[in-house]
Amino acid sequence: MQNPKSDGEPRRSRRTPLIAALAVTAAFAVAAGVAVTQNDGDTGSPVGQVSAEPKTKAATVLTQPYTKPDLVLTDTSGKKYDLREETKGRPTLIYFGYTHCPDVCPLTMSNLAIAKKQLPKADQEKLQVVFVTTDPERDTPAELGKWLPSAGDPSFVGLSGDFPTIQAGARQIGIGIDAPTKEKNGTVVSMHGAQVVAFSPKTDQGYVIYGEDTTADEWAADLPKLINGEKP
Repeated sequence: MQNPKSDGEPRRSRRTPLIAALAVTAAFAVAAGVAVTQNDGDTGSPVGQVSAEPKTKAATVLTQPYTKPDLVLTDTSGKKYDLREETKGRPTLIYFGYTHCPDVCPLTMSNLAIAKKQLPKADQEKLQVVFVTTDPERDTPAELGKWLPSAGDPSFVGLSGDFPTIQAGARQIGIGIDAPTKEKNGTVVSMHGAQVVAFSPKTDQGYVIYGEDTTADEWAADLPKLINGEKP
């Protein structure tokens, strides 16, 4: 699958400072097995706490799970979507990204879609993948509705809304995002953490984190356990 065209320079090079900081934080948490506070570069305030068991393969299992974000946004059909209510009791993967992303976002959605198709039909119907835009000005519900089926899977949920609400929701699960900015050459830059957080159908808590380098094969190996609320 080809990645969408960008508005200028590749996003990967433009989001390096934020992702690097998040990666270092997670690495320390995994290596030490202790709680680590991530900080937003603009405010210095905590965006979440990462406390993890030693990493095995793609998954980092948290010893202090996240509470599911209290988010009410708009889905691709234009209806209000209460994240907690709509995904209650369902295995849920949450990712924050944007449709103009030239690399990581479409790759993540594609890998998840490939892995999902390998599941038994009953498990496919249980799994909920939620994509929350970090660029709501351009990523309207209609735009998300066009992009998600081609970048990932028609069953994936796309959510948009006002940026402060989205940013606050991301911070609840330790993901830092900055408001999109336009550079002199017209390039729109959206900086965001690229983690996928898995929520258990048993507890509705986010107990596993996956990085941007997780492959389709690794997702295929872990999804059956995540769907049952087990540790991968």
